[in-house]
Amino acid sequence: MDSRPVSTAPQDWHARAIAAERSGDITGGRKLLEQGLAEHPGNAQLLNSAGSMAMRAGDAVAAEAAFARAIALDPSQVDYSLNRAIALGKLGRSREALALLHEKEAAAGSIAKYWSIRGNTARAAGDSADAAMSYDRCLVVQPGHAKALHGRARVALDRGEDQAVTRFDIALSANQAEADLWLGKAQALDAAGDHQQARSIAEQLVAHAPHWLEALKLLAQLRLGMGDEDYAGHYREAAARLPADPNIPTAHAEQLAGLDHAAEAAEVVAEARKRFPDSPQFALMEAVHAGAAGDHERAEAIFADLQLDTPDRAIHEARHRIRRGELEKAESLLEKALAGGGSLHSTYALLGMVWRLTGNPKAQWLHGQENLVQLRPLRDAENILPQAIERLHELHDHSPLPLGQSLRGGSQTRHILFQRHEEIFARLHRAILGTLEDYRAGLPPTDPDHPLLRHRDDPWELTGSWSVRLRGGGDYHTSHIHPDGMLSSALYLIVPEAAQGDDQQGWLEVGRPPPHLGLDLPPLRTIQPKEGHLALFPSTLYHGTTPFEESLRMTVAFDVVPVARPAK
Repeated sequence: MDSRPVSTAPQDWHARAIAAERSGDITGGRKLLEQGLAEHPGNAQLLNSAGSMAMRAGDAVAAEAAFARAIALDPSQVDYSLNRAIALGKLGRSREALALLHEKEAAAGSIAKYWSIRGNTARAAGDSADAAMSYDRCLVVQPGHAKALHGRARVALDRGEDQAVTRFDIALSANQAEADLWLGKAQALDAAGDHQQARSIAEQLVAHAPHWLEALKLLAQLRLGMGDEDYAGHYREAAARLPADPNIPTAHAEQLAGLDHAAEAAEVVAEARKRFPDSPQFALMEAVHAGAAGDHERAEAIFADLQLDTPDRAIHEARHRIRRGELEKAESLLEKALAGGGSLHSTYALLGMVWRLTGNPKAQWLHGQENLVQLRPLRDAENILPQAIERLHELHDHSPLPLGQSLRGGSQTRHILFQRHEEIFARLHRAILGTLEDYRAGLPPTDPDHPLLRHRDDPWELTGSWSVRLRGGGDYHTSHIHPDGMLSSALYLIVPEAAQGDDQQGWLEVGRPPPHLGLDLPPLRTIQPKEGHLALFPSTLYHGTTPFEESLRMTVAFDVVPVARPAK
């Protein structure tokens, strides 16, 4: 008699797991697949099933690992690679996913699903050219592919293509019920100059979905661009319709505070506190906006009773302590925020101010070392800038004053400048990357504790890019930081004639505190703008511009970050 234990076939483990999932027990289904894999550890199909069920359970980490094991066992199965690419995307590892998909092009190039997934992945990875090509290839294989039509329309908007509105119309003909397509069409109409039709669509979206924050923000941007002083008034209407939704007043306050209406923002969240009395987050927001508006006693009373112990609270209260001159308390809060994983840029930006005020030598270490701030000539500027300036003027003629940014007047280009389709911006991008190497060569040595110098010798890339055009008569940038960067920059394309004078009109001020802190600190450095040159400085430094009387000032701005390393 055979005494060996009876083994269950892999397909039976799969069937039992699916049955458990369909009954509502996805945890049980995953355990059954684990048992099956214990019996059949080399079965690639079971691993793929385990990965797929993990994805449906929201466990992208386990899913990616299972798909990777399945590929190692049977690399000929394209579906395993497609599934792993999707899981990598869920984990924020889109570049790894895109590299994996490139490897599979020869085997999967005739499959519409492959090109659709590659389009989605390329777009998430910031490769808009590859995304456009991938969606186009998908639509050759399957012309009516709804997801590819949607993705291609979105990429056309990202890249500033002339046919963006038409592409949204084509995508809508395949899926009239997709709200994001209507949002995209409104954005495309706005970019094309049809602001009234864009606003009409945005108003309809908000009427049907008052909880949709993207639609609410788009309508606010459109109303602001059309000169509506109550540009965020529809948030009040949405909150009245959905009083149990905390996200609406939060976003409403952000839109108000972003354009210096801090007192109004404080009232919005104060009203929300009445509806959400158990939410410490609204109490924190009221303290934040009240303090920015100058109502320090109101902020003090809230902080005294606030039952919230997070790095975010520590950073916000540190601003309050700085305003009150309580620098020792501010420093302690900021050190606590750093230890707790709070925003590196916000924390160091404020610590830099505190250390300057208290005479701490760390201020010199953080922002005062030689060559952290540089003005560098752009490589090949004379061959690139004339064409870039001409095209940017055309873009600015249809660009708005943006919500929630540092501009006070002027216009800012939409979307990510270096993802646009024009070749001149690809050339400008390459020239900037080369100039960054000139900047790097002048930096102090690597310092593992410094927020910039820790990445001195890492590969760098740009994240975010845009152009700003300011007109004389009062346009300027208020002092601010870029919380998503390591290194920030302004490339000067057009400099006003007034900037040549001794009164520093239109100059860049690096290290001057923002007005809401109420500090009488001068900038660490003022930089006279020079056409064809880049001002480069740590993203932890507050910076802004002075107003100027006449002419134009045009820049291209961007942030630099270390290239993310693939996970091992």
